Amino acid sequence: MSAAGFRAWTAGDVFVAATELNNADDDHAGRGRVLQYDADLNLKGTLYIEQTTHLIGGLKFDTDGVLWAFDSQGFRVLNIHRDGRVILRSEFGTRAYSHVHFCRDGSLLFGEHVVGDAVRPEMQARMKTRIPFMPGTTRLGDGHVWRFSRDGKLLTEYATTTHGGMGGFLGVTMSSLSPDERTLVYCSETGPRLMRYDLAMNRQLPDLQSFEPPFPPGPPPMFFGMQYATDGTLYVLRGAAIEVVDEQGKTQRAIPLPGFGWALMSLMSDGEHCLVSNFFTGEVARIHLASGEKQASVMAGAPKSVAGLVEYRG
Repeated sequence: MSAAGFRAWTAGDVFVAATELNNADDDHAGRGRVLQYDADLNLKGTLYIEQTTHLIGGLKFDTDGVLWAFDSQGFRVLNIHRDGRVILRSEFGTRAYSHVHFCRDGSLLFGEHVVGDAVRPEMQARMKTRIPFMPGTTRLGDGHVWRFSRDGKLLTEYATTTHGGMGGFLGVTMSSLSPDERTLVYCSETGPRLMRYDLAMNRQLPDLQSFEPPFPPGPPPMFFGMQYATDGTLYVLRGAAIEVVDEQGKTQRAIPLPGFGWALMSLMSDGEHCLVSNFFTGEVARIHLASGEKQASVMAGAPKSVAGLVEYRG
């Protein structure tokens, strides 16, 4: 932990995982760091994480106010406390989890970030990222969703279909749980499918949205993040816009964002704003959902360093 660490947590504070990428051989490796901002994105505190080796992501608060985080390439699940204590949760095993949902029955749903046994060769040649095999295997992962009890007992493995994204190895990289907790909407980031899984019946559902080549000029259709609002509205992040998607898979509205590379989204507690971050630039912004106006912005990290974003709701 740094000498400064976190300041007192206040409702509306924004926490950003912005790893210090300092490894010339791996552009996802470096010193773990979580930044604390106030609601206007003024920096309040910095916590350095010594228990991780690669990008920290998947920030989310549980009902006790503990901040959960993930180093999927290091197979680590972390609990971060107000006083800066970082607890490793090894009871969930050594899979490449990247995010979690806290269910009303007390169980936890983990999304497995990677799938398969290799990166597509054409992508590997362009990447400076090393994706490790799960310990003791020759597989990156299964790209499934895993339900655990709070104390780490495996309850259910959901055999979710994945797309692989541009690299062919991306699994359930981001997901959102429907308000009734029966359906998981998810994607393999950079892929053209918005997928669904029926958790109650343990079966794959038809995609909510899907695009097939040939694609029109410009960036191919991609999905990154998604989140249900408390009223059941589904917001979907598409790299250059936030879209409102209805239950039939129709886009009802689009909120354009400047440029491309917006990869993380977190709806705010006031129901009027959304936090987004750009993976290519390191920018974090607060967007007014009704008008699309960018009302606050900060360069939170270097390009490709921001992988976690969440508001503390108190």
